[in-house]
Amino acid sequence: MKINSIILLALIVIGCKDNSTKDQPQKIEKRFSYSNTVNPDDFKAVIDGDSINLYTLTNKNGLRADFTNYGQRLIALHVPDKNGAMGDVVLGLPTLDEYMNGPKNNFGAVIGRYGNRIAKGEFSIKNTKYTLAKNNGENHLHGGNIGFESVIWKARQTAANQIEFTRVSPDMEEGYPGNLDVKVTYVLSDNNELKIIYEANTDKTTIINLTNHSYFNLKGEGMGDVNDHLMMINASSYTPVDNGLIPIGTIESVEGTPFDFTTPKTIRRDLDSNHAQMVIGGGYDHNFVLNESPKNSEGLVLAARVTEPTSGRIMEVYTSEPGVQLYGGNFLNGSSIGKSGKPYMKRNAFCLETQHFPDSPNQPNFPSTLLEPGDKYKSTTVYKFDVLK
Repeated sequence: MKINSIILLALIVIGCKDNSTKDQPQKIEKRFSYSNTVNPDDFKAVIDGDSINLYTLTNKNGLRADFTNYGQRLIALHVPDKNGAMGDVVLGLPTLDEYMNGPKNNFGAVIGRYGNRIAKGEFSIKNTKYTLAKNNGENHLHGGNIGFESVIWKARQTAANQIEFTRVSPDMEEGYPGNLDVKVTYVLSDNNELKIIYEANTDKTTIINLTNHSYFNLKGEGMGDVNDHLMMINASSYTPVDNGLIPIGTIESVEGTPFDFTTPKTIRRDLDSNHAQMVIGGGYDHNFVLNESPKNSEGLVLAARVTEPTSGRIMEVYTSEPGVQLYGGNFLNGSSIGKSGKPYMKRNAFCLETQHFPDSPNQPNFPSTLLEPGDKYKSTTVYKFDVLK
């Protein structure tokens, strides 16, 4: 009887020991602190039966990206500074209502069907003329009055660090031909990269030029202007524009101009130049023609490298696209109040929009943006983050 009691007690002890460790993590994950995080409840809505929500990606290093499926927008992107402190480096608004009903903006949005401008809102395919909205003076900009930034996308988060957005843009939406089936995948890798993979196919010959319109400030959103950021753009040439910011059709050298970023310089250095192109753009709002090398291990060309000396943050941009648009935040005017509660003022951010060239459908010497039935559109861009050592 005594022996049986000892055996029973031993089994109870073993059982208690096993239960105390069951389902416990094998290692303790580091906790990360994020400031100015948005409230998921402020991004919940149902419109015409379609749900809108907030989705969060994380990686093992604590990077965090918040998205809404309204306009497929990157709301926030937290990356470390040189001391390991997390900071949100993209401009964005604190609620869904402000995106939908506030001043029109493209903060963090996917842009389509055609990023950038199309002259006089028209183009032709095989002698068929198509007419688009003139929503930027006499020209068409960023897909029209209701572009991809203003519609609800289907979202499917496939992993803690990955999400897919899909949508079919119907034939003749905003004047574009063909039913365009689009998928955009975002991956927040453990190499501290935000990778964006665009894919599409069509049932009728069309044009396509997708990009992401995130506004970056590596000091942190709401932390003032970006003019002291050091920028390198891997481009020996650019496409000059007319007064409507439409390319005039030439590809010209950046050498000896304010557009020479082949050696790193502050954004500020040539902002006050009286160069005709700087006057036309009110600063930087131009397409750069990327060099063909160097490339990363995936074969993507290095488009740009930006360093913010105070925080020590570095951002590199890699892409499969032939061009990148540098926009210096020239038209920010304080009408939008950001997540930190501060107004976004002129030049409080910059954009590096990887792309085919503006007005390519009307410029036969530019790389083609035609997509034919049976062909697949695929474009990849990577924003990689690091810090000064």
